Amino acid sequence: MNFSIEYMFKHPKSQLKIRFVSDPVSLNEALFTAKDLEKTGRVTDLVFIDSKGVSWTKKELLKLTEVKKEEPRDIVIYFDGGYKTETGTSGQGIIIHYSQNGINYRIKKNASLTNLESNNESEYAALWLAAKELEELGVQYEEVTIQGDSKVVIEQLRGEWPCYETNLQNWADKIETLFKKLQIEPVYEWVARNKNKDADQLVTQAMNGKIIQAKKEVIDKF
Repeated sequence: MNFSIEYMFKHPKSQLKIRFVSDPVSLNEALFTAKDLEKTGRVTDLVFIDSKGVSWTKKELLKLTEVKKEEPRDIVIYFDGGYKTETGTSGQGIIIHYSQNGINYRIKKNASLTNLESNNESEYAALWLAAKELEELGVQYEEVTIQGDSKVVIEQLRGEWPCYETNLQNWADKIETLFKKLQIEPVYEWVARNKNKDADQLVTQAMNGKIIQAKKEVIDKF
């Protein structure tokens, strides 16, 4: 999650006061910059505004920093879903990269959910699987990059494309509600299918009855 710094600048030799608001920066950058601003002795009413428009004091942000030291961060999700019309079989695959306590991890997980009706619904179900995994990991107050090769899911969740199908809208609502609860800021990015091949392989394995759930320490996240 990024924060804008808002403060009142007070001129030392006049009654002049001017309010400034910075561009959004990371939590650590916001605290570092605020510390330098306060050294001037000309700053008052300093607050931090997060991407949801919520105001934080410096004391609250410092406390958040301590809490987040033990939590997952630098999170990137890859998701994919598949559906066989002739059999009604579906598969969902997710890969989650993140760091925690200075160590990089990768989670691979798949599933074969029932009662789905289309490939698009399976794609949404895969992202829901990823969202639930973030909840299990204890992710909160984080910006999360979400990458998938489904333009329908990516563009609908970006708000760029309308969603007319009730079942897809229900999945979108569930995902957005959970992200809001966890104060997660999703950044949706469409990627070509060949850049999503690992998640796609998990989908194929799920539809063939091979269920995978693995967590591994990795040297590089990508």
